[in-house]
Amino acid sequence: MKRFFIGVLAAFLFCGSLQTQAQNDSVTLYFSAEEMPDLIKCLPPPPDTIGVDFAHDILRYMWGKTQRSDSARAAIAYRDAVWNYDSLFVEFDVPFGLKISKEGTPEIYKYLVNSLSTIDQTRVEPKAFYHRKRPFERFREHMLTVYEEKYLSGEGSYPSGHSQRGYATALLLSEVNPANADTIMARGFMYGESRVIVGAHWQSDVDASRLCAAIGLTRLHTSPAFLEQLGKAQAEFQRLTGALSSTDDASQFVNLTDVVPDAILEIRYYSTYNFVGARVDGYLEPTALLTRQAADSLRAVSDDLKKQGYRLKIFDAYRPQCAVDHFVRWAADVNDTLMKPYFYPDVPRDRLFELGYIAKKSGHTRGSTVDLTLFDMAMEKEVDMGGTFDWFGLESHPDYRGITPEQYHNRMILREAMLRHGFKPIGEEWWHFTLKDEPFPNTYFTFPVKKL
Repeated sequence: MKRFFIGVLAAFLFCGSLQTQAQNDSVTLYFSAEEMPDLIKCLPPPPDTIGVDFAHDILRYMWGKTQRSDSARAAIAYRDAVWNYDSLFVEFDVPFGLKISKEGTPEIYKYLVNSLSTIDQTRVEPKAFYHRKRPFERFREHMLTVYEEKYLSGEGSYPSGHSQRGYATALLLSEVNPANADTIMARGFMYGESRVIVGAHWQSDVDASRLCAAIGLTRLHTSPAFLEQLGKAQAEFQRLTGALSSTDDASQFVNLTDVVPDAILEIRYYSTYNFVGARVDGYLEPTALLTRQAADSLRAVSDDLKKQGYRLKIFDAYRPQCAVDHFVRWAADVNDTLMKPYFYPDVPRDRLFELGYIAKKSGHTRGSTVDLTLFDMAMEKEVDMGGTFDWFGLESHPDYRGITPEQYHNRMILREAMLRHGFKPIGEEWWHFTLKDEPFPNTYFTFPVKKL
């Protein structure tokens, strides 16, 4: 009676999950079926019904039947038969070291579903091409999971879709948590054995499916979108398990030039031409990073100003906390006056904090602040703003009247465009703007500046 109940329950779960997740609007395929490797060309044909290889398949089928008497192993095989991503992920919670769910681990969940939906496509053609008879059909015996028989009868056996999906999941999760790769892969291996135990597949079907999973994952590694999502999944895992603090997580940031390709970068703190006179800590590459929200808004600014004949020139964007700490150390060294003539000739070094030119916390570190100017496309040069970036003095105030009308007008062109698209200025620097609705108003990030 208990076995009958389990079978009915499993049948219900199976029927309720027949729709492929690739049909879900929330799924993004990294490649179409035509762009994935052709497994008919990759795989050897399944064993003929005579010979040593098929004899091994028969022996393994008999072995599988003996495993059904082990109630614990039989229960695992029942669970592994459910054709549903959520049920599959539950089986990996323990070896992976974290409960996987759409709500609790959204980036890992998206990484798995998109990847598996892409790999799943590859099994369709070889199944139809070889149309191999399944073991329960050949021996005219019932499967352990009887409810599957009416769905699997007449469907090709080679390769095993369940085994491919289970092994691919193990490979994918091992990239997110390589420290647990041994236990994760052991569970993926067991997932394939479950298909032999229930009588759905021959051992050679399962063996081929593990190869299919590896081939599929290799192809995914050529997709920039897959690699980006892998990075987000890894960061989420590290954050949730305590290996990565929230301030080290760059998953919500983008390379600015990926969103605003026309932007010109002159990242001053990567160079020596700045008020410190040296490359600033944390600037590993001359690139600009912003939160996605700030970058999207800056794209609207760029589109607006291009109609007026201008491009954006970026001096600084996200600034890690270690860079701000470098400024603080520099300010404490009153003997270092190397760049004083170029950036702060009239400001005493010991008053830089008091006057607000340097702070121990910077809005840049929250990821939605940018320092920029205009580049005139017709004249092919930077627009005259009546003062240079990072000049410590009243001349840098946006409303400073000691400049020419044309210079003031140029400042207002930039300021008004930034205001129109959701940025707010400050009263001390004409080049400095912060997204009004910044996504991380209280988080000061620590990861370095380098291309994501």
